Amino acid sequence: MTPARFEIGQKHKQESEAGSKASWNTPRSDSRPTMSYPSRMALAFALTSLMTVLVLVGVVSVVWGTVFSDYTRSNIVEIANSAAEKLATSYEENGSWTAGELRTVATSSLVSDDLGMQVVNKKGVIVYDDSWPSASATADVRENQATTDDTSGKRASHSPVSSAPTDSDSVANVEIVTSSGEHVGQVKLWAIGSDALLTKADSAFREKTFNAMALAAVVAICISVVIGSLVSRMLTKPIHRITSTAKQIRDGDLSARTGLRGDDEIDQLGETFDEMATSLEKDMKHEKRLTSDVAHELRTPLMAMLATVEAMQDGVYPTDDEHLETVASETRRLARLVQQMLDLSRMENSTAPLNLEPVDMVPFVRSIVNAQERLFVDRDLRLRFADETQGHDDVVEADPDMITQCVINLMSNAMRYTPEGGWVVVSVLSDRKHVSIAVSDTGIGIAKDDLSRIFGRFWRADASRAREAGGLGVGLAVTKQIVERHHGYISVESELGKGTTFTIHLPREHTADAASTTMEH
Repeated sequence: MTPARFEIGQKHKQESEAGSKASWNTPRSDSRPTMSYPSRMALAFALTSLMTVLVLVGVVSVVWGTVFSDYTRSNIVEIANSAAEKLATSYEENGSWTAGELRTVATSSLVSDDLGMQVVNKKGVIVYDDSWPSASATADVRENQATTDDTSGKRASHSPVSSAPTDSDSVANVEIVTSSGEHVGQVKLWAIGSDALLTKADSAFREKTFNAMALAAVVAICISVVIGSLVSRMLTKPIHRITSTAKQIRDGDLSARTGLRGDDEIDQLGETFDEMATSLEKDMKHEKRLTSDVAHELRTPLMAMLATVEAMQDGVYPTDDEHLETVASETRRLARLVQQMLDLSRMENSTAPLNLEPVDMVPFVRSIVNAQERLFVDRDLRLRFADETQGHDDVVEADPDMITQCVINLMSNAMRYTPEGGWVVVSVLSDRKHVSIAVSDTGIGIAKDDLSRIFGRFWRADASRAREAGGLGVGLAVTKQIVERHHGYISVESELGKGTTFTIHLPREHTADAASTTMEH
């Protein structure tokens, strides 16, 4: 019998392996076969102009074409009315129309050469038609035929073929009515060579109008392309500067700047980009300086330890308490440096425990000063404690260990940067809202431009970097984090060559958030 087998995690392992795949590409080449932004903007302007013109032409063609057709038809109807009035007057005077009268009306200035005219009498017989081969002769014939028809009541058997249009939309029909109201015939007018009531002049006008519209469309599109190109170049020029600057920074030139200044969005983007580049440049310099500082500070004790151990191994130094103490001292120094870095990390991540309890600051700070006094005496410095609370309550909720670390950090800085024979004064002050601890010295001071950066991690002034006693540069950063976790703040006043005063301000009352930060590591 085959034993049963069950494995936990096999499927998860396979999925984990499949999900752990990753990829990475180098930056793409700058030359890409795509249309440039100015070209796309110019094309967009041109297409917008073209669509606008097309819509305009479509609307004009429909609306204006209908209105123009109605206008030309009304003109021809008016001409037909004038011709009908003349024929009615002639009929009233003579009782009929002669060929000469019809020819006179048809060839008068009233009816242009572009119009054809047809006259029908009250019997419906065509007595005149411009489309007949010989209008005058035929008029005489039709007149005689009309007379014969009146006598015999029979229609003539011979009539020339008329080419007048039969479509009512292509012909203007007007009744010939005498002054007495008798209908004696009908006048028909049409435009020769056109299915619509458009004379040659009207057709030419319409054609010129559409040609002008087409020319305007072409000009508008060309202007749009030019404007689009100019506007796009104006917009893309600062963008190109930002892109070029970004490439320079990417290639390692951290000093590159766009130099854009202005109130519009792109200029503001350029200014923000320059600020970011400046911050990045400072951070990169700071990182290089940090690497150098950490390497130097860690290398010194390590090399001292290594040299002492190798000397003892080679028999140069005896393995006695003195040389073992040298190794132990450098080991403790190395441990302190590492501990400072760990403390700073914990403070920044808020993972260090904050154990608040009532602390009477005057005796508390005095005890710290007394414990450190010997170190100052050994360096030929005078240390003094001052109680400036003037009898006011100086009890605050604080973590004693963290506050002790803050005060010792400030005193160590004062001791490190104060020349021999100088003074260091530690004071406790109070007001209605805060209890303050001030550490003043008569040291080298801090430059004005450096005051805003002294609380940065691993920062040290250039003047202090050459000092043999220089630390790693995280003490003030740790102090700042501790004070902020107590919901207080720290201030500094300094003057080059005269000294510096650091003041820790701790609030008398903590909020609920401050109490909730107490936790176990």
